[in-house]
Amino acid sequence: MTESTPKYSDQTGRSKVNVMPPHASTPGKVDGTAADPGTAPARAELLTVIEFLEALSDEIDTTLEPAAPNPYLNMSIHLLRCHLEGRAVTASALVAASGVPYATAVRKLAEMKEAGLIEQRPRSRSGKSFSLHPSPSLLATWTRLADRVHRLAGTRFGGGQAAGGDYYFGGSYMESQSTIQPPRVLSRPLTLPGGLRILVHGDPTFMVMENLKRQFEQVIGTKINQRAFSIDRLREETLRNAARPASRYDLIAVDLPWIGEFAERNILLPLDSVMDISRLDPADFHTAGWRAAHWGGHPYGVPSQTTPELLFYRRDWFAEAGLEPPATTDQLLSAAKALSDPRHGRYGIAWNAARGTALGHTFMMTCADFGQPIIEMPKNAGGYDLDSLAATTAVPSIDTPRAREAAEYLMALLEFSPPDILSMSWYERVRPYAAGRIAMAYGYTLLAPYFELDPGSPANGQTGYLPHPAGPHGAPLAPVGGYVLGIPANLAEERIEDAVEALVAFTSPAAQKLYIQNGSRTAPRYSVGADPEVRRLSPIFEAVDGMSWRDELQFWPRPPIPEICEIIRICGTEMHDMLRGVIPPAEALRRAQAAAEAALRT
Repeated sequence: MTESTPKYSDQTGRSKVNVMPPHASTPGKVDGTAADPGTAPARAELLTVIEFLEALSDEIDTTLEPAAPNPYLNMSIHLLRCHLEGRAVTASALVAASGVPYATAVRKLAEMKEAGLIEQRPRSRSGKSFSLHPSPSLLATWTRLADRVHRLAGTRFGGGQAAGGDYYFGGSYMESQSTIQPPRVLSRPLTLPGGLRILVHGDPTFMVMENLKRQFEQVIGTKINQRAFSIDRLREETLRNAARPASRYDLIAVDLPWIGEFAERNILLPLDSVMDISRLDPADFHTAGWRAAHWGGHPYGVPSQTTPELLFYRRDWFAEAGLEPPATTDQLLSAAKALSDPRHGRYGIAWNAARGTALGHTFMMTCADFGQPIIEMPKNAGGYDLDSLAATTAVPSIDTPRAREAAEYLMALLEFSPPDILSMSWYERVRPYAAGRIAMAYGYTLLAPYFELDPGSPANGQTGYLPHPAGPHGAPLAPVGGYVLGIPANLAEERIEDAVEALVAFTSPAAQKLYIQNGSRTAPRYSVGADPEVRRLSPIFEAVDGMSWRDELQFWPRPPIPEICEIIRICGTEMHDMLRGVIPPAEALRRAQAAAEAALRT
């Protein structure tokens, strides 16, 4: 998420982003080369059942004589497999897969179309050729079938337990909840010359999107070209793109604090000017994530990832030491001291302390833990009111008593942190935690795959998730991070309509569930976090949903004012000098306050 984002080089020497955790599949290249969706970290349950039924059908057909093929089953299996793998299907291919004579297959195919099981989409401007796709009805039927097949196999062959060993008394309630179906293809393929062009951040969630590129090309009906950058380079490229006569990208990933700047500088289109916002089902998004996408009352993006920063902690270490999970900063320091053992390479806490953007974010969120926003804002029942920021002049509130407490807390953390803490940023703080050398780590949920998807990680299955412990004048909170997808204001007018359709498709519940099934750990929508199949993948979704309902998800710790990036840089510089012992906390706060006031004046 910063310039320290892990990279590798291709044969041309250009930097590429490589953010997948160990033991996960290799991400697709960010230069547009398609990655095989079959190598994604987690296959959809539906595809697993399709493969099982396909193999079982082959066994029966080759064992029992005489035998008669089932064309409905064979065509359904072929159509669904191709849909999940992102491959186009023609009528002739489906007829060939039926296993029955041509005339019979054509008749059975027509019956399936008439029954509303198969949809067709034009493949050319003339409309003379079509591709075939499963209808929502067929997808819903097979999703239910997949669930029943798993449970039947478990109860018949698994000693009375459901497949995967996660069936439990009372679990039938969760099983009865509706599951989100796989993405369906657009009824009209996008017709963007050169394909859909996307600029994103090089983190695990967007790399999952890259790995699923072939499948989403099938969904939207056109080629996808995706470029990924670290957080600072992403902002630089977005600003360069805004200065061009016409945008090179149809969709751009935007970090939440940038919304105010990009809206004021006319870098993003207000979405309510180009689409019906109700199509997005705004009430389904986590409230903080959806509100953070607004400036001046207008939405400028759609949450693609809502990833709060939490406290990861080793439940097994805490249990062995007889410690309770920390709810306050004092309790966290006590736990860090008790669990730190530097002589054996074990430390209490890891966090963002690298100079610049990384530490700037940490300082702002730590101030929030102590009840101090980085700028003056009116209070409300949920914390602080950001709705009026677009109409007011921001006033920094860095040199305050509560900010002084936050700075001294960071100084106290140093004693129980790894020796290289002052160079640790987004990824560096999670890697040692995943390796079993750290008891606790502040980290965004999108980084959880580094240990949740690594079966060799000591933290795998032993991690608990908490909101930030609170200072004396604060309350537990989970500062909301993540990205929205927006449409550049200088996008050619003839491309806007298709960009809107792609935006809706990529942020739909079906798409976001698919990201999670393939390794993401961010769920911007309530419906996705509540999906039974999603809940089974990680405890992080239930934890985040609980924080959202308790109003602990907050975006005011990083207010999206136009000058926020400069304030983050200032705080990240002055606080780093403080942590290095160059200046005391009081001097660091005084300098940061003066520099922030100067930045706001200019």
